[in-house]
Amino acid sequence: MEAQVEAKIARRLFTADEFHAMAEAGILHEDDRIELIEGELIEMAAIGTKHFTCVNMLNRFLVCSVGDEAIVSVRNPVRLDEKLEPQPDVAVLRAKDYSDALPGPEDVLLLIEVSDTTLTYDRETKLPLYARSGVREAWIMDLQNNAMERHTEPSRSGYRLVRRASKGESLPSEALPKIVLRFDDIIG
Repeated sequence: MEAQVEAKIARRLFTADEFHAMAEAGILHEDDRIELIEGELIEMAAIGTKHFTCVNMLNRFLVCSVGDEAIVSVRNPVRLDEKLEPQPDVAVLRAKDYSDALPGPEDVLLLIEVSDTTLTYDRETKLPLYARSGVREAWIMDLQNNAMERHTEPSRSGYRLVRRASKGESLPSEALPKIVLRFDDIIG
């Protein structure tokens, strides 16, 4: 009997510039919910009502809290490196003009992922990438377990410090000391 040789499947990874060229060529459209994670095009999950409500509550609270001192960006890309351009639910960015380039890790003050159906992916894939990129502080609004998580002290292997809060509790931001997120106001 002849031995079968198994074909090796190769993946084609993309750079952020190639990702943008696909959009400019019409391959990807403005309404496509796709982000670039480690060179791969990842389709983002559909947004449910709890997710929608939480993002809107965060946006309202953060815009009022930071005023003109920072920019609150909702579901927009952040270029963390050449193969990493996620679209976090909320990003708080340094106040500056981004018309020539997307914000990079040095511009990010705080990233927030609202997780209902994507909790494992956000926790095990996105957060370690944020930490490796040097994002000082990232939060997960855990809608599955009714909790908020603040992740700080980034390292190459992930965040070293995690604090959780739930009903009736609050957590201050380390990067933006004026911001204290109250669970009941954001997740309810």
